[in-house]
Amino acid sequence: IVNDPTFNAFAGGRYMGVNTGLFTFAKTPNEIEGVIAHEAGHLAGNHSARSAEAMANASKPMILGLLLAGAAIAAGAPEAGMGILGLGQNIAIKDFLVYSRSQEATADQSSITYLNRLGKSTKGAMDIWSRMRNYQIITGQRVNPFLQSHPLANERFSALQTRAMESPYFNVEDSPEDIHRLRLIQAKIKGFLHEPQQTLRDYPLSDQSDPARYARAVAYYRNSQIEKALDEVQKLTEAHPANPYFHELEGQILFEYGRTNESIAPHRKTVELLPDNALMRVNLARALIASHEPDLIDEATTQLKRAVSMERDNGFAWFELARAYAEQGETAKADLATAESRFQAGAQADANHFARRALPGLERGTTEWRQAMDIILATQPAEGAPPLPSANPPRPSSLPGPEQREPQDTSKPDVPDPVVIDSN
Repeated sequence: IVNDPTFNAFAGGRYMGVNTGLFTFAKTPNEIEGVIAHEAGHLAGNHSARSAEAMANASKPMILGLLLAGAAIAAGAPEAGMGILGLGQNIAIKDFLVYSRSQEATADQSSITYLNRLGKSTKGAMDIWSRMRNYQIITGQRVNPFLQSHPLANERFSALQTRAMESPYFNVEDSPEDIHRLRLIQAKIKGFLHEPQQTLRDYPLSDQSDPARYARAVAYYRNSQIEKALDEVQKLTEAHPANPYFHELEGQILFEYGRTNESIAPHRKTVELLPDNALMRVNLARALIASHEPDLIDEATTQLKRAVSMERDNGFAWFELARAYAEQGETAKADLATAESRFQAGAQADANHFARRALPGLERGTTEWRQAMDIILATQPAEGAPPLPSANPPRPSSLPGPEQREPQDTSKPDVPDPVVIDSN
C-alpha cells in the first residue's frame, strides 16, 4: 500500500502496489477488487519482463534513425538529419505505447475472468471505468489516444461491457459489513493523511456514524486535542469491544502523549483480539518497556520475541527487543538484537560490529551464538576482516598482584561496555 492520494495501482515481477487514493476513490469494495484483479492479470502475464523485451524492440528504429541522422549531418544536411532523428524517436515511442496499451487491454480481460472464477461481481470494474470515462470526457477532450500508455477509459468500458454484463455474478452486491469496513478504512486513511481541519469538515459532528467518529478521533489526536480524541475512540470501543483497531488507536493516543501506563490495557486488548499480528505485540511491548518495571520488562521481552518469530525482517521489533534486553542488563543479547535490527535495515557494517560485540558474551553453540555468527559471516568484508572474537578470551599473562586488583568472577567471559543507543 503506497501513501499516494492519486487513483492508481501497479504490478511488476511478483509484487503489486495499491495507492491509498484507490481506497478513498472507490465507492464499494467490489471496485477495489476489480482493480486488484486487473493488476493480477499483469502479474500472471509476466508483463513487466515482456515490457523490457518490447522496449528493446522499440529502440531499434530509434538506433537506426540515429545512424541515418548522423550520416545525413555528415553529408552536410543537418536539418534533414535532425528530422530523421526525431522520426526515429517518435516511431520507437509509438511502437512501445501500442504494446503497453495491448498489455492493459489483456489485463482488463483477465480481470473479468478472475472475478468470475471467484464468484465476484464484475460491476465494480465497470463502475470504475465508467467514472474514469466521465472524468476524461470532462477534462481530456484533446488527449491523443495514440500517445497514451493505457487505452482511454471509454475504450476500456466498451471492450469490457459485454463480457462483464454477461457474468452470472454481475448483480451480486457487497455485504453491508464489507461496505462498512471500507468506510472505516477510508476514514482512517483520511484521518491520518489529510489535514485535520479538512477531516473535520468531511466528518462534521452532525455525523455520528462509526467511520465519522474514527476519522474525528484521528484528526483530534493529530491536532493535540487529546480529550476529544479519547472521547470519540472510547465511544467506539464501548460500542464495538471486539474491534482491535479501535483499541489500538486508543493505546497509540495514550502512549504518544505520555500516558504510557494507561496505554498498556488497550494494547493488551488488541493483542488478545489479534494474537497473530506482530505489530500489535510491538506496540504493547513499547508501552511495557516505558514503564521501567522489571515484571513488565520481562513481559515486553516475551512479546517482542514472539513478534520477531512472526516477522523475522521487522527491524523495528528487533530494535525494541534490544531496548528490553538493555533494561534487563542483558548486554550481549542487547548487542545481538541491535545487530539484527541494523542487518534488517541494510546497514551491514553496523550489523557486523554489534554482532562481534555480542559474541564474547554468548555461550558457544547456543541459538544466540549461532545467530551472531550468521550475521558476522553474512556481513563480513571479503578481505581484511578482523578475526572473530573468542567466546572465552584468554587471560593476560601478566596480571597485577592480588593487592592491586579487585576480586573478579573468572567463571564469566568479559562483556563489552554497554551500547548507548540513540532512541531518535
